[in-house]
Amino acid sequence: MDNTPQTLHDWNPAPGLLHDRVILITGAANGIGRALAGACAVHGASVILLDRDVRALEQAYDEIMAAGHPEPALYPMDLKGATPDDYATLAATIEKEFGHLDGLVHNAAYLGALVPFANFEHELWFDTLQINLNAPYLLTLACLDLLLQSRDASIVFTADATGRHGKAYWGAYAVSKAGTESFMQILADELEANTSIRVNSLDPGAVRTGLRLIAYPYEDRDALPLPADVVKPFLYLLGPDSKGITGKQLSAAQLL
Repeated sequence: MDNTPQTLHDWNPAPGLLHDRVILITGAANGIGRALAGACAVHGASVILLDRDVRALEQAYDEIMAAGHPEPALYPMDLKGATPDDYATLAATIEKEFGHLDGLVHNAAYLGALVPFANFEHELWFDTLQINLNAPYLLTLACLDLLLQSRDASIVFTADATGRHGKAYWGAYAVSKAGTESFMQILADELEANTSIRVNSLDPGAVRTGLRLIAYPYEDRDALPLPADVVKPFLYLLGPDSKGITGKQLSAAQLL
């Protein structure tokens, strides 16, 4: 039976929705990742903020602390150059500090360039797939044992419409996003029967972020929702109310 909600109009996150949960968010220094980190902290989570932008990470940390929420952990990391050993070190650090992991949000993304394949640079192809596809694979595998220690774990991939239906000129970004959708579905299928880990993807739609500005430089940014406006479905997928929902390609436009 499919218990995926048609809408979250009548759902509101309880104040302690994520109490005592440990949630790792990549791309947490800015945009949706930063807004989600703050929202998770508001609802009681201990958040691990991963990003390469150390200054912005520290600002996000200060915002959460100033609001009186659980102290977040900062983990500066450049996904483009990270090796399997780097991910193993991250997992070992989380195990030492927290003992388990309840949520993993693959939110970091790299657009690369919007050009025809005929003009695509090989190095840009490799870099884009490294950040958008290889990094989620390596991070998930490194953290899998930590997620298995949770009684109710959730992995969420931030998706994009171009990964669900390819569009001209979106190149390696769209290919990498399509790859993460397939990875999500396979992983959900493998973990559904014998674990408490659910795996889903969520397309937040057009949002006022830095990546969106690069992709659409002449768009009216004031007409777009803020990152904080689209965190509700992420909170739902990370919290206990979404138990039993796994392997789904969801969208904020559908749920909000």
